[in-house]
Amino acid sequence: MDTATVNLIAILLGRAESLRAAGNLHEALHSVNAAVQKCQHLLSPNLDDIDAFATALEKRGDIYREIRSCELARDDYRQAIDQLDNRPDRFAQIGRLHAALGAAEDELEHEEKAVHHWQKAIEFFERNEPPLLLDIAAIANNLGVVTKARGDLETAEAYFLRALEILHSLLGQEHEQTATVSSNLGALYQAARYDDQARELHMIALETRHRLLGDEHPDTAQSHNNLALALLRTGDRAWARRHFESAFASYELLGGEYASDLEAVSSNYCDFLRDEGEDELAELIEGRTRDAVESSAAY
Repeated sequence: MDTATVNLIAILLGRAESLRAAGNLHEALHSVNAAVQKCQHLLSPNLDDIDAFATALEKRGDIYREIRSCELARDDYRQAIDQLDNRPDRFAQIGRLHAALGAAEDELEHEEKAVHHWQKAIEFFERNEPPLLLDIAAIANNLGVVTKARGDLETAEAYFLRALEILHSLLGQEHEQTATVSSNLGALYQAARYDDQARELHMIALETRHRLLGDEHPDTAQSHNNLALALLRTGDRAWARRHFESAFASYELLGGEYASDLEAVSSNYCDFLRDEGEDELAELIEGRTRDAVESSAAY
């Protein structure tokens, strides 16, 4: 591939990325299609030609996935993986492609295929020199979520612990990714009835999210609710009440986009209030929830 053609493909891919960043996915798709077609037309056994084609396919797959055309994204990712043919100099890209392919399969509700490709992604990230630890942590967290949903709590714990170890080492606790994995691990321990461990992990996640995101962020609100449920299990009912109140107040302020979260928190809070014999307050909270949900539906 001559330098002029290489330059043209770079221009097309750069334009596609700029349009994608601006939210103009329709035009971004036109640009990346042009790059893919040009690469395909000039494809040869030359490794530079193959690399250009695989990269253009990957970028088009990403845009397809963003516009919810996951079948088309899946096809592009598969073709790019085939082109790269397990080459050691492309382990990072092959891992990234398997990770993206796993995400596409997950969105298509093909759970087994998603797990397979996420496991392959970790394999290639580990084989890269140096290993891509943050990418491994992200995929391990995904696998933890899936295996927890399956009920395989022991395997899920291993994935979450691996992700948490990496993130603590490289990013520290004061990072959103670390807080997310802490929260996920807390939810797993809650499901497994390891109440004290769940309480501590949810406390850590909440403290981090409060410092980084503030008290009106949806992730912080989620952590307040999670911690309240954990505190009920450990008998800290007065403390649980304060966290239910904080979670409810935050979701109520966040508005319609979080109506389903508000309803879930309201249900937990009202169950707690009725257990405390405060039926009138529970009815008031339920009324406020209905009003908020109906108001959001009107828009």
